[in-house]
Amino acid sequence: MARVLSLCRLVRAPQQPLRLAVRSMSLDQRAREVFSAAVESVQPDRVVRRSLERRGDQLEVAGRSFKLQHNVHLVGFGKAVLGMAAEAEKIVGEHLVKGVISVPNGIQETLRQHGKEQMLLSSGSRITVMEGAKHNLPDADAQQAADSIRQLASSLTDTDLLLVLISGGGSALLPAPVPPISLQEKQDVTRSLAAAGATIQELNTVRRSLSLLKGGGLAACAKNAQVVALILSDVIGDPLDLIASGPTVECEIWPEQVWAILNHYGLPASSLPASVTEVLENAGHKTAKLSADSSSGDNSRITNAIIGSNSIALECAGRRARELGLRPLVLSPSVSGDVRSVARLYGLLARYASGPLPATSSQAKHLSQLADKLLQLGPEVGIESWDLMRTMKVLEDSRDETWGATCLLAGGEPTVQLTGKGRGGRNQELALRVGLELGDGLGTNVGGDKGPVFLSGGTDGQDGPTEAAGAVTDGALAEEARGQGLETDDFLVNNDSFTFFSQLRQGQRILMPGLTGTNVMDVHIMLLPPPPALTD
Repeated sequence: MARVLSLCRLVRAPQQPLRLAVRSMSLDQRAREVFSAAVESVQPDRVVRRSLERRGDQLEVAGRSFKLQHNVHLVGFGKAVLGMAAEAEKIVGEHLVKGVISVPNGIQETLRQHGKEQMLLSSGSRITVMEGAKHNLPDADAQQAADSIRQLASSLTDTDLLLVLISGGGSALLPAPVPPISLQEKQDVTRSLAAAGATIQELNTVRRSLSLLKGGGLAACAKNAQVVALILSDVIGDPLDLIASGPTVECEIWPEQVWAILNHYGLPASSLPASVTEVLENAGHKTAKLSADSSSGDNSRITNAIIGSNSIALECAGRRARELGLRPLVLSPSVSGDVRSVARLYGLLARYASGPLPATSSQAKHLSQLADKLLQLGPEVGIESWDLMRTMKVLEDSRDETWGATCLLAGGEPTVQLTGKGRGGRNQELALRVGLELGDGLGTNVGGDKGPVFLSGGTDGQDGPTEAAGAVTDGALAEEARGQGLETDDFLVNNDSFTFFSQLRQGQRILMPGLTGTNVMDVHIMLLPPPPALTD
């Protein structure tokens, strides 16, 4: 918690003269401010600066101290790694010997165009930047970068320190199939599994068995060197073995387990490339003998540290919400499942929060029914019953307290069922669906105050194949759409939420911060005004 608060202090509290301006801000504006604070708190340079500290000839990270003697080598892979590497090099300074990072195709030029020069390496950098994985798919350029990273790690001795920078997208940027498997053959196997419905855990189990660097393979290449991995998580729950497929995390690989998965999804040996069958048959029991985290003792050779995550972003968003006169309430950083179910959950929460303190048995029964529906829906969208009950209790208490609007915060990565060929992303589609949920009797409150406002945004600034991060909506959305002759159902069927929001109110509801340079999944913000006064 102390580290989270330290990160959150990057968001400046409004001074006394600004309080009047804060009060005059609309809920829409406050939601956007809270989202900006969430994104700022997990910027690559900021999280590295707060997690990596140099004191003389000592480098301190995750409660451990490492001797600096011109012995630092750096590798990295992921969408946010360029900014992480730029800051890490500034901190390590002359002790950095060499570095290689694998980053998305075109990211350097894109960052320049968005004015993100602080995330670019200096002209005299000792770090080589290699771009690849066009369209977020492993390719020959990414494989070449992976080969360079493997060669660097393999050259180290027990006097060296390998600093590994990892962020979302790292798996595609570090493809290194076990020979004689080709990159295309490995991709074909994993695609077939994904199409058959394999879980991410099952996909990673198979992918690691066919990879030289995943599942602890990179750290194993570093032999006896100290390995420190700084990780910006884009996976729900921050599981070290799933982020970029865990290249610095201990992993046991049992061929019989891999075969069981392949057979379960209709991929027997006879259907696989001969190279894949050969590797699995010759693998035996393979274990990367690593220590998964620094908790195993001070003598551990491997240190993995989560330095940025959705949870940290939500904590810092809550701090900013409080500065804006809102009551922060974090629901969960683990929202998942279909956007239709997620939208339904937010609609139910808005209804639960909007009702007055029960004064009659019918009102109490209504709230009880809403609570039952929420608890039934929770497992479907990745939210624990405890978190829902805690949230409902806070919403109940707010009915007879003096707080203004409550700022409900959540994060995660819902999914969209593709039924059309329109332009959009999960955040914009979720915002559209929640807006329709809020329009059912929740457009305004007693006294004419605006009803709940909902924002959903991707922390990377890109929602699907669009230049938007998401959208902001409220209960007036359906009426506005009808007034402009826009049929919301047509846009939803075609997965065309970006076109919808572009046309609605001339795009005023679109959330467009530009490329952020980071990625810790999505942030959901729902501002809930005070409920009506007590009725007898």
